[in-house]
Amino acid sequence: METYWNSTASLPRFKSISRNLKVDAVIIGGGLTGITAAYLLKKTGAKVALIERGRCAGADTGHTTAHLTYVTDYRLHEIAKTFGHAGAKAFWEAGIAAIDQIDEIVRTASPHCDFKWIPGYLHASLNGETQKDRALLERDAELAHEFGFKSEFVENVPYANRCGVRFDHQAKFHPLKYLAPLLKKIDGGGSHVFENTGAGEIEANPLIVHAGKYKIHCDYLMIATHTPLMGKSSLFKSTLFQSKLSLYTSYVLGAKLPRGLLPEALFWDTNDPYYYLRVDAGKNFDYAIFGGEDVKTGQEDNARLVFKRLEAKLKKVLPAAKIQNRWLGQVVETNDGLPFIGENDGQQFIATGFCGNGFTLGTLSAVMARDRFLGRKNPWFDLFAVNRKKFHGGAWRFLKENADYPFYLLRDWLAQAEGGSLNDLKRGEGKILKLNGKKVAAHRAENGKVTLRSPVCTHLGCIVRWNNADKTWDCPCHGSRFKPAGEVFSGPAEAPLAKVKKGG
Repeated sequence: METYWNSTASLPRFKSISRNLKVDAVIIGGGLTGITAAYLLKKTGAKVALIERGRCAGADTGHTTAHLTYVTDYRLHEIAKTFGHAGAKAFWEAGIAAIDQIDEIVRTASPHCDFKWIPGYLHASLNGETQKDRALLERDAELAHEFGFKSEFVENVPYANRCGVRFDHQAKFHPLKYLAPLLKKIDGGGSHVFENTGAGEIEANPLIVHAGKYKIHCDYLMIATHTPLMGKSSLFKSTLFQSKLSLYTSYVLGAKLPRGLLPEALFWDTNDPYYYLRVDAGKNFDYAIFGGEDVKTGQEDNARLVFKRLEAKLKKVLPAAKIQNRWLGQVVETNDGLPFIGENDGQQFIATGFCGNGFTLGTLSAVMARDRFLGRKNPWFDLFAVNRKKFHGGAWRFLKENADYPFYLLRDWLAQAEGGSLNDLKRGEGKILKLNGKKVAAHRAENGKVTLRSPVCTHLGCIVRWNNADKTWDCPCHGSRFKPAGEVFSGPAEAPLAKVKKGG
């Protein structure tokens, strides 16, 4: 499956690390968050090293839907109830500040990324409008107006034919076109971008990041890997923190539309999980990105059926849509609805839990990391602090999101492996098989080559499952994902699935 972004743009390539280095700051993770942080830090005069274990923007950033919005997954009335009016207003203002930062970068460094200011619409559920839906949307509109956000309640949202709230000051762009010039500006002048360079052991005193057989000495470290690596933290501390995170897979369709059928805008409904839509105007046709059907990573039995449900929904609301692309994205939710952005250890900055606001909160994280590095004050340090102690009403959600961990760990260890032998394994297919009395994660590539790996996730020991849509091994406990041959695709796992010999 190819994303729309990868089919319409590309990024420059960079070599892997080949010598020991000394820089001011190391950023682990070459997605939007890490690239933006490296770019902003270099602008201050710092020498940086951005390291990415694969290709930059090759994972979550390249699989986004690129909504630039301050409208959060948690409804405004919910945030206000949990964190108070001041906290809710500050959360949304953080999103506005991030979009403004993106706009400034576009104007000064990346002018050809198709950036455009557009409205966003939060509307009643596509499954049917209810009186409760209307009342809560009216409440969101009232609060947004009270907090000073330009918005209005509307009776009929375009395409949805439902009531909703229109929010101004949203935006969109092409993420790869945006990041390509930033990467070129980072590399050089004592700063570096390294691809195919994984982070290994991290020493605390002095601060050293091991990358293969090489060492990078630095004064500051930012971990921008979607779900944070352990870094300098202890295993217990790191595991406890990761238990506050829940990883979800979101399914996405890209489709051609007749020109002018819909206005250029962003749309979200109030369903749970919600459906979302982005519309781009083109010369010969418009392009729609439609997604939803989110499910906890690794807990969907048949990903292809999810796509079929999503396609049916798209055809129902937009019958003229002609599907061109299908892909999967991943979002990270937190136990209380707010992201974790800040230092989790001395001189170590992490950022995660962006929910559906990956690009805005990722950009905000880069700004906050720069400010922390420079010793500047930042208005969101306390609100998004990684070590915030209070659940602020999120305790119930914390228990709910983690209650299924022991269930899946036990169930998948006890479950029977799939029947059959390696001879039954089709090209492009993966299965958990029992060979020589042991479970193995078996995959046959399109060229016929068979790869055998341990099905035990290297994070906390759950049994992975084959994702037949995205061709990955996914962990149902904490959302780690592995490539068909066992390499880590996305964390929190840091090590690949162990190799298994054909002879057992």
